[in-house]
Parts: sequence; C-alpha cells; structure tokens
Amino acid sequence: MRVVVTGGSGFLGSHLCDALLRRGDQVVCLDNLSTGDPRNVEHLMHDPAFEFMHVDVSVTAEVPGRVDAVAHLASPASPPDYLRQPLETLAVGSRGTENALRLAREKRARFVLASTSEVYGDPLIHPQAESYWGNVNPVGPRSVYDESKRFAEAVSVAYHRTHGVDAGIARIFNTYGPRMRPHDGRVVSSFITQALMGEPLTIYGDGKQTRSFCYVDDLVRGLLALLDSGELGPFNLGNPVEQTVTELAETVLELTGSPSPVEYHPLPVDDPCRRRPVITRAREVLGWTPEVGVEEGLRRTVEWFASRPTELSAAAAAIRGGQDESTPLPAGYLAAVPALRPGEPAAALPERRTEAASEPLSDAPASAAAPF
Repeated sequence: MRVVVTGGSGFLGSHLCDALLRRGDQVVCLDNLSTGDPRNVEHLMHDPAFEFMHVDVSVTAEVPGRVDAVAHLASPASPPDYLRQPLETLAVGSRGTENALRLAREKRARFVLASTSEVYGDPLIHPQAESYWGNVNPVGPRSVYDESKRFAEAVSVAYHRTHGVDAGIARIFNTYGPRMRPHDGRVVSSFITQALMGEPLTIYGDGKQTRSFCYVDDLVRGLLALLDSGELGPFNLGNPVEQTVTELAETVLELTGSPSPVEYHPLPVDDPCRRRPVITRAREVLGWTPEVGVEEGLRRTVEWFASRPTELSAAAAAIRGGQDESTPLPAGYLAAVPALRPGEPAAALPERRTEAASEPLSDAPASAAAPF
C-alpha cells in the first residue's frame, strides 16, 4: 500500500511510518513541523519507499499519485502545545481533517482518524467504553483540543455516511515511549526528564488522579489493525491497567535511581480525574490488546531519554515548576536543539523531501499540522 501519514514526523506518527515501511508499504509523510522533530524521520529520508512533504494540512493535503490509505495524526497533542496554539489546534482538527478526508475520498482510500480519549472529557462514567458520550466543557481552556477531536470524529462519520469514505476512528489513550519530546509537558516525559536531571517531579493536584499508559509499539499495532480492518469504530486504543500519577512518579524514581523530590501544583482546569479504557471492542473486532507492561515500557523510555543528555539539560528549564499556556520555551533550549524550533522548516532534513508551497486561509494560521 501507499499510505499518507499526516503529522508523520512526530512521536506517534514517526513510529507509524517506521512500522508501515517495515511491512513493505510506501509512506508519504505530511508535516509542517510545528511541534514535530525532523530527526524522527531523518533515518527514513534515503529510503525510496518514503517521501516527506513539508506542508500544513490545515491549508492543503494534496498528494499526487496513488494513495491507498490516509492516517490522519496531525494535531498538537500535549496541553502546553495546544494551549499555546489554540487556533491552530482547532484548524487542524476541522479544516485539516476535512482536507485529509477529501484526499481519501478523491483517491478512494481507507481513512483512519487518530482521535483521543479527551473526547470523554472529565468522565462521569468509569471506565470509559466507546458508547460513553463524554463530559466535555465546550468553552474551557482544553476545549480547543477536546472539541477539535470531537468535530474530527463527526466529520469523519459524515464523510463515511454521505460520500462512502472507508473511515475508521481510533480513540487513543495516554501513549508513551521513545521520541517523546522532553519538554512537551506530558506526565511521562516530564517525570523522566525531571528525574534524570535531578529536578523535582511536578505533580498536579494530589496525585490520586489516574491514567492508563500504553507503550507506543502496542499503540501502533492497534492503528495498523484498524487501518487494515475496514471497520468504522470508534475503537478505544490504550492500556486498561490504571495507576495513579503518584504511582507513576514512584516507578520513574525507582527506574532512574533519582533522588528527586516531588512537588505539588494546582490541578489544571478540566483536567480529568480518572481515565481508563474499555478495550473489549478492539480486542474482539481488531484482535488487538497491549503486550508491553508499564514498567518494561518505562524502562525502555528512560534508556532512550538518558541517551540524550543535551536535550534533557536544555529542556529542564522548560518544565521546571510545571507548564501552562503562558510558559514559553526558553531561548537556551531552542539554541541547544535547533531542530525543534517551532514552526520552522526542517533545515536538518536530508534532500529527499518535497516542499508543498501553499498560502494559509485568511482566517487560519498556517502552523497546525503537528504530530499526535
């Protein structure tokens, strides 16, 4: 197959590109690198089966030639990112999703949407099955991400029902692993970075809120199963093993051997208190279930982070004391890791790439096509 992956240079998108290429598919990666890292796909640039297009899918998602499937992963995904880029997040969830759907319709291709457990909001039902409609604040600070994904699901189903697009929806729960950005503000990357740098681990609230953490290799297997299935869903993809944030912090401190203390900060507005997926549908229909235990997955992730001391040192200032929508990335971090300058073209990428010149829509900033 020839598969288009939007947001393909990001954490999750780049792992999906790797998996598709390993099984013999061709991959076209679309990304504007607003939160992605070009180094995530640098090792693929000389593979004749891989093509990179520097493009904002909120503006255009045109791809010449045959396309058999479109995996739409483009979106800021961590709270600091989407709180700093609210309009871009809404644009990629709406216009970006429609552009990706138009591409799938034009090419008669399979379409898979990377949605999120955030569509459930701060859930009133626990654990969360796909039949739950959610408890989302439509005007809260997190609504730019939550509602963009809810709209993305709605427009995907509308294209399926109206135009016969072969669509599938994955609701992705907390995913972690190598290639996470140390400064992205997500709990696993923050804890590991802080522990390895000897900084205090920042816990929001009392630490009793729960999450369910899925290792990236398992999540990618789920996306591939959905891509190949022809099923609409939605399907919860995540690890149903639930643990508190405090338990996660304790595991990270044990794995790193860090003496870091723990600091507590106020719980962000609308932050969900409990999160655990019901994966019965994915298990029965897709034949998918996670295989990598949390401790093993964290061990692999810690090893990857530890191999990048320069990035960790530069990122420490960005996450010291926690992040919110007003927290800028420090100049020292951008200087130390120039490939991560937000919104800039991939100067570090080798020559095998395609520039897709396009003008942004007048009411949509052109910096939204970031990886999940």
